Amino acid sequence: MSSKIYVGNLPYSVTDASLKSNFSEFGEVSSAKVMMDRDTGKSKGFGFVEMSSPEVAQAAIAALNGMAVDGRAIVVNLARPREANGGASGHGAGGFTASKRADVGYGNGGFGGGRY
Repeated sequence: MSSKIYVGNLPYSVTDASLKSNFSEFGEVSSAKVMMDRDTGKSKGFGFVEMSSPEVAQAAIAALNGMAVDGRAIVVNLARPREANGGASGHGAGGFTASKRADVGYGNGGFGGGRY
């Protein structure tokens, strides 16, 4: 079992340090990170905490899930592993993949290509 915890619905005022201190009541915290928006530099409202052991992680989840923090009920559960689908943008492990539709694109007649 993993000891990495997802923490969602966080108030935007929560920092890495405050997240770490809240979870350290249940045991040793290896890391605590609030995810930040790349463009604005503001919190995205969720983060990840890594605990020293799965037992300590379960204790923290049981105690903190649903707890009100600055008027918001936070969501605390085990973090799921990242999916390796490459996202929805079409850029995967094999590079960019174009549309699979035969009726869209260049070469299907006229100057403008295919139908849309």
